[in-house]
Amino acid sequence: MAVQNSLARGQKQTGMAAFLTRDAVKNQIRSIVGGKDSARFISSIISAVQTTPALQECTNPSILSAALLGQALNLSPSPQLGQYYMVPFDNRKKGCKEAQFQLGYKGYLQLAERSGYYKKLNVLPIKDGELIRYDPLEEEIEVDLIEDDVVREETPSIGYYAMFEYANGFRKTMYWSKRKMMAHAEKYSFAFRKNGGGKSLELLEEGKIPTKDLWKYSSFWFKDFDSMAMKTMLRQLISKWGIMSIDLQNAIEKDMAVIKDDGQPDYVDNEPQDDVVEDQEYKESESQEVQKQSDQAQPEISQGKQMSMEDAFFS
Repeated sequence: MAVQNSLARGQKQTGMAAFLTRDAVKNQIRSIVGGKDSARFISSIISAVQTTPALQECTNPSILSAALLGQALNLSPSPQLGQYYMVPFDNRKKGCKEAQFQLGYKGYLQLAERSGYYKKLNVLPIKDGELIRYDPLEEEIEVDLIEDDVVREETPSIGYYAMFEYANGFRKTMYWSKRKMMAHAEKYSFAFRKNGGGKSLELLEEGKIPTKDLWKYSSFWFKDFDSMAMKTMLRQLISKWGIMSIDLQNAIEKDMAVIKDDGQPDYVDNEPQDDVVEDQEYKESESQEVQKQSDQAQPEISQGKQMSMEDAFFS
């Protein structure tokens, strides 16, 4: 990966559109994305920056590196698709704002399904009144799901369930109560904890937060708790028990990081920006080091040698 160091220095020097017209940047994009797809890729970056004002304050190289990682993983930056996000964070060491690469739960699903290892893969919120029982020893869940989709969507969530099954029949499930998920978010999300955590979330869901104070709750743990919870469930389940393709390992390793010019992740441990709508800040209890594929899960499954686009990107 070879953008000149002069292009990767701390402070943002010019607008994103002008930055992308530089010869060194255009050559880098062509070498990674290919000439045919370069225009589409550049258009997607400019669109993402234009629709996220806080992203416009970030350094151009950090935005480009996050987008190139998403491209290498064949994921879309569209917030509507929710596969990955470029989220502004303050890097106080450098004295500037940088864009972090953050994987969405739909990105987890995409990468896991593409690997070909999973016969079944699912994650969903469990609504109030649906859970009959969950046996963690036998990993069996009994639910009575609300049939009306509209009613179900409007019913509060009380927990989260995730499962996968391999072609050879190996199956793993996980259930967390909403209270456990809120405790997780309070422990690992600064923005969620700073603004009252679970207590504030309950008030927000009940409509008891004054309109003038809503700006404080722009973290996605407040704006879309269910989506963040589903991402957490997939990450916990797959990283501990799942077989991970090279692309999925790389995505998990670089999740929540600023991608440096040499392609290595830089985990910025600073306060997230509270006014970022696409704030997907999120800290996992797992080490940033990717866990190796579980020995228990691998027998009878051909590992294959899936080619990773990201390997070519960072070679």
